Amino acid sequence: MHIEQLKQKIVAALEDLKAQDLTILDVKAATSVTDYMIIASGTSSRQVMALARNVQSTAKELDVELLGMEGLDAGEWVLVDLGDILVHLMQPQIRELYDLEKLWGEFANPINHQA
Repeated sequence: MHIEQLKQKIVAALEDLKAQDLTILDVKAATSVTDYMIIASGTSSRQVMALARNVQSTAKELDVELLGMEGLDAGEWVLVDLGDILVHLMQPQIRELYDLEKLWGEFANPINHQA
C-alpha cells in the first residue's frame, strides 16, 4: 500500500472515533526512522485506547505490519509504530506537557489537515 493511502486511512480511522486536534507532521527530512507522525488527542484513557485499537485494526485490515504499540495499558500516551508512520495518541494534558509539535516543529513540515 502506498504511504499516502495508508496515511489517509489512519486519519479516517482516528476521525471515526472523534480524535481531537489531529496533526500530521512530515518528518522525512528530519529523520530516517519514519516519514510521518500523526498526533491526536483523546478525552480520556478509554478513548485513547480505543483510538489505538482502531488504528491497529485498520492496519490489520490493510495488511500493514504493526511494528509495535506502547502505552496501551495506561492509555495516557499510546505510540503505534507502523514503520513509515508513527501515531501518537495522547490525553490533552500529556500532549501539552510533551508538546511534540513544538519539539519537531523546527525540523518537520506540518501538513494541513481538515476534518
